[in-house]
Amino acid sequence: MSLTALHDDTAAFRQYLKAERGLATNTLLAYTRDLDHFAEWFGATKQKDHISLGLTQFSQYVSHLREVIKLAPPSIARHLVALKMFFRFLKLEGRASNAAVDLLSSPTLWERLPSVLGSKSVTKLLTAPNADDKFYLRDRAILETFYASGARASEVAGLKTNDLYLGQGFCRCIGKGSKTRMVPLGNPAIAVIEAYQKELRPKLMERRNVSPYLFVSRHGKQLTRIELWRVIRKYARRAGITGKVSPHTLRHSFATHLLEGGADLRVVQELLGHANIATTQHYTHVDRSRLQAIHKKFHPKG
Repeated sequence: MSLTALHDDTAAFRQYLKAERGLATNTLLAYTRDLDHFAEWFGATKQKDHISLGLTQFSQYVSHLREVIKLAPPSIARHLVALKMFFRFLKLEGRASNAAVDLLSSPTLWERLPSVLGSKSVTKLLTAPNADDKFYLRDRAILETFYASGARASEVAGLKTNDLYLGQGFCRCIGKGSKTRMVPLGNPAIAVIEAYQKELRPKLMERRNVSPYLFVSRHGKQLTRIELWRVIRKYARRAGITGKVSPHTLRHSFATHLLEGGADLRVVQELLGHANIATTQHYTHVDRSRLQAIHKKFHPKG
């Protein structure tokens, strides 16, 4: 697959719209322009196969429309309509199965949701601290904890050493309304947290009374949300990641990657600590029409 294959498919799609759907000339031209934007992004980002693009890539494309081309939400909405029709045409032709583009919801949400980092960008960010950095182990532990847990900045800042159950692979997060939830930590996060606690944290605490908080400053004080944000911004720049990257970006990426990997929406809701699943639907770009289609297909009374 290549950019040439994408051009061939879009040409076939335009012919389909003109000959079989009988769309007006202006509508056809609008769809053509919108798909040209998609092809430009596809080529510029060196994507290899438009058929197998996932939710992360489509999310990045929407961010491109919003942040690079500077389109307003109504224009982004039209681009998404064109994309969805294009991939439904490919499905009709037997060229594609269910496309991840169908998971994208209303682009008005993108005005308040951060961008999603791809897996390669996440890896670059997590490995950006190096052994020459003064707080290397602490900063690696901070980054790994954010991505492994999907926790809010306030929750990571508030983590105490007795909130860790590393032997069982969990940490305890205290979220909004003082609600507590247990969140799994992957092996990479556990390993670097253990190294930080053993090698660096005791040194940071030498001149202070014992602090209950996990992540502390050079003076042994609890790191604030702002300081955590600065840590992420520092290493995002070092990793060459453009755009705004914040704790919320990692939380958003955590949720999107889980969903893209096939996680159940209710599980994602529990991990994020959302009281209402509608919040999770928005957060992970799942639109109601998609959920209704799943219900209709699988429920005996659907």
